[in-house]
Amino acid sequence: MVRLGPTTHSSPTTDCGLARSAAPRVVESRRLRQAGLLTLLAAAAMSTGCQKALFPENAPRTQFEAYEIMRQRYVPLEQPDVFGTPRPAVRARLTPER
Repeated sequence: MVRLGPTTHSSPTTDCGLARSAAPRVVESRRLRQAGLLTLLAAAAMSTGCQKALFPENAPRTQFEAYEIMRQRYVPLEQPDVFGTPRPAVRARLTPER
């Protein structure tokens, strides 16, 4: 005769039938999977950052610059100094028109 009730001897399994040592492995596996997913998302975000610039350097910044370019009265924003470092072209912008 086979007995199907609860047993009184100690067993290495829990009530759900899994071994006691399997539960930490599941948590460890889940953490490893989450870390891998997070790393994958970070790599995807970093790789999409190298795209064409939204506003190119040679495009006019304002409607006024576009108007001055069309009328050939455009004065550049910056001028290189003696050492080649770009500096604001204050003198060129403040001189009266001729």
